Order: sequence, then C-alpha cells, then structure tokens
Amino acid sequence: MTTKTIHRVAKNTGILYLRMAITVFISLYATRLTLTALGVEDFGLYNLVGGVIAMLGFLNASMASATQRFMSFAQGEGDLEKIKRIFNMSTLLHFGIAIAVVIILEIAGYIFFNGFLNIEPDRLPVAKLVYQFMVASTLFTIISVPYEAVITSHENMLFYAILGIIESVLKLFIALYVAYGSMSLPSGIFYLTGQIQIIYNLFDNLVIYSFLMACLTILMLITKRIYCHKTYPECEINFKKHYNPILFKEITHFASWSFLGSATSMISHYGQSIVVNFFFGTKVNAAQGINDQVTGQLASFSNVMLKALNPMIVKSEGAGNRELVLKTTMLGSKIAFFLLMLFYLPAFIEMPYIFNLWLKNVPDYAIIFCRLFFIRSLIDQLFTNLSVTISAIGKIAKFQLITSLLQCLPLVFTFILFKYGYPPYTIYIVFIIYSIMNSAIILLFSKKLYNLSINIFLKDVFMRCFLSSVIIYLITSIPLLLMNEGMERLITVLFLDGITFLIVVGFIGFTKNERLNFIKITKEIYFQKV
Repeated sequence: MTTKTIHRVAKNTGILYLRMAITVFISLYATRLTLTALGVEDFGLYNLVGGVIAMLGFLNASMASATQRFMSFAQGEGDLEKIKRIFNMSTLLHFGIAIAVVIILEIAGYIFFNGFLNIEPDRLPVAKLVYQFMVASTLFTIISVPYEAVITSHENMLFYAILGIIESVLKLFIALYVAYGSMSLPSGIFYLTGQIQIIYNLFDNLVIYSFLMACLTILMLITKRIYCHKTYPECEINFKKHYNPILFKEITHFASWSFLGSATSMISHYGQSIVVNFFFGTKVNAAQGINDQVTGQLASFSNVMLKALNPMIVKSEGAGNRELVLKTTMLGSKIAFFLLMLFYLPAFIEMPYIFNLWLKNVPDYAIIFCRLFFIRSLIDQLFTNLSVTISAIGKIAKFQLITSLLQCLPLVFTFILFKYGYPPYTIYIVFIIYSIMNSAIILLFSKKLYNLSINIFLKDVFMRCFLSSVIIYLITSIPLLLMNEGMERLITVLFLDGITFLIVVGFIGFTKNERLNFIKITKEIYFQKV
C-alpha cells in the first residue's frame, strides 16, 4: 500500500470509529427504553412485523455494493462520464426494483395477515399499520441506493459518520417520546368499531413508534439524496443524455444477481422471525429483537474496517492490481475478525450479568440466542472480505445462485425440527452449520477467480484467528472460577480481555511481516501528523 492510501484508510477508519463510539451506547439505551415502553409482547410484535425496517439498512448496503462496484471500478479507470452514466442507469434500475418489491410486499402482507402469523387478534389491526410503514420505508430505501453507493465510492466517511450520529440521537428522542411523552388510550374501548377503533390504533404506542421510525428512515435517505446532488458532479439525473443500453444491461445483470443474494439473505433473516413466531409466538420474537440490537451494535466495530477497505479493494481491481486486492483482502479479514472478537468474547462470557444490568426485563432465550449468533458472526467475519473480492471481479452469477439457494435451506430444516419439538435456539445452531458450508463455497470461488491459495488462507488467516480466539477465551474466563457475578468481575474480564488480546493477537494472530508492516504504518501516520 502507498503512504497516501494508508493515511486515507486510517483517516476513514478513525472517523467511523468515532461515529460508532457515540452511536452504540445511544442505540443500546434507546433499546432499553423501547422495550420498557412497549413491553415484551409488543416489542416482539414490532420485531416480527416491522423488523424488516431494521433490515432495510442491510438490504440498502448490500444493493449499494453492486452500484458501488461499478462506480469504484470507473474511478479506478478515471472516467467521470462513465460514472455519470452508471449513476443514471442505476437510478433507473432501482426505481423499477422499488416498484416491484412494494408489489411483492403487499401480496406477502395479505398472506401473512390472513392466518399465517401467530398474532393476537386484538393486535392484528396494529400489526397491519406497522407493516404499511415498513412498505413505505422500503420504497424510499431502494430508490436511494445509488446515493449510498456514491458516498461509499468516494469514501466520504465524515458525512456518513455525522449522519449516523444524527440518526442515533433522533432514535433516542423517539424512544424517549414513546416511553414518557406519548398518550395511550385505555384498552377497554377496543371492542368498538369504525372511527373509534381507528383513533385508538393511531394512539397506540407501537403504532407511534413504528410511524416515527419509518419517518426517520425516509428523512435520512432524503438527506443523502440532497447532499449528493450538491456535492458530487456525477449525481446528474438526465436519462436521455446518459442512457447507455449496453451499460444498463451490464449493470442490470450484475445488480440482479447481487439483489438475488441480498433478497435471499434478507428473507432468510426475516424468515427466522416468521418460523419462530409460527411455533412460539411474539414473546420469543422479542428475544430475537434483543439479539438483533446487540449483535448489530457490536458488529459495527469490525464493519468499520470493512467500510474503509472495500472501496479500495474494488478500485485496485479496476486498476488491475490483483496483488494488492489479495493482500488487502487477507489482512482485512483478520483485522475484522479480531476487532469483532475483542468485543464479542467478554460480552459472551458476562452476558447474563450485562443483560440484567442493561434491561429491566430480559426476554426468555435472549441470552442463548445472542451467544449462538456470536459464534456464527465470527465464522462469517473471516470470509466477508473474500465475498467483496469476488464481487469486484464482476463474475458473480454462479456464485450468487449457489449461495442464494443455500441460504434457503436452514429455514426448511429448522421448520422440520420445530415440528418435532426442538427448542427455539435450534434455529441458530442450524444457521451456524450453514455459515460453515457457505464459507467453504466462498473459498472455492476465491481460488477459482483469484487463484487464492486455500492452504495459505487456512494457515495464515483461519488457524491464526481460531487459535487466538480459543486462547483469549480460556484466559478471559478464569475470573468465572474465582469471583462472584458482579461489576468487579465484569471489569476484571474486560481488563484480561484487553491485555490478552494485545499479546496473543500480536504474536499469534499476525505474522512477523504483518507485525512489521503494522508498526511501519503506525509510524508513518504518527510522524506525518507530527
């Protein structure tokens, strides 16, 4: 890597970590307020019906990566006019996708609310309102995908960080309003019909919360659109001038396969809530909602590095520098894993105490759900960068088809297992097995497309990460044998985790060359600032 590239990645990473440090604690406190205000069952209901709103961020980022791939590739080539054509073709394409998705969601909603979902009859009208807010958010999210791609391809992490902090603060205000400022009508009038029932629904805490969250989603996306049009010259909508049928076909082909992967991943995630709800009801959905909040916030620590590195991977491919692509991918995989492990291990060990400290009423199964999902996330994290590398080369049809089909299988197996009386956490065990199978597929495609040495990856990345995590876990767990549960033990665990992490990752996790490069990079950044 050049010194300029190193400084850019370091700057972007620092900005994103500052954003994350502010937003994580705000988001977790807002979750506590929301759970208290809505109650376990309504919180579970929101996670079931309106939970797709939370996944829109994932869908948005996944779909944006397809457009970003073309934009970053063109930036690597230095072709501004091509970037303008890509932006216009992408905008046109995603408008069509948005309309199609909304139609599909409306049809699916009709099926869901006619006996499929396990929802109490008196909460069904509220659930339908929440679902419509989700549909509206989906429309705006998909239309705004090209703008997300523009921001990421330009590596403008400062704007991304500022917007993220504002969004977290507004979410906190929404939670405070629902907890202390909203007005709920007495449930005794719910048997009335017509206008009285409609008024009751509109003043329901869950409806107010869902409506405000949907408005916030739309507001953030509109803000991105306005900013991009004022800041970046390629954000010039003129379909007649920039229409290119060959480019449109190429983007459509790539985006279609990318959307297939994103859509099946979202269906797989949301399908977990539906399958669990079908057998166990909204109370267990509340545990899934807590799991999504915790894992989403902690995963942001490692996603920061991926956010900073991914555009560079694609630009390096656009410039034809595959050696840099592989080096960045291998190192990025290890760094992302270690950053995730740093926060996951103490949370895994002390989760019962942390949850009781954080939440007034911990939903059943929340702790075991989170622990099993932590294991799956660590497996996935090792191979996420390889998926980006596969996308960078553009030949993703076969890869997306295989992985998309594979993502549907866990839901089928889980449904069968639940039929035979297996407990709710079985679904997370099945998805751990899926992650292992998916990782093997990613490795095989990386070898085929980039001539990646599987032996070197397993030796220098997988084994080093695995051994490091086992050693750190065993040492960090020692206080559980010597101390009673409490704040002192939690602080001791955190201290041991930090010290052990620095030693083990430094001498086992990284190779000698990687340690030397890290020291060199640190010195370059430090002396330039001085």
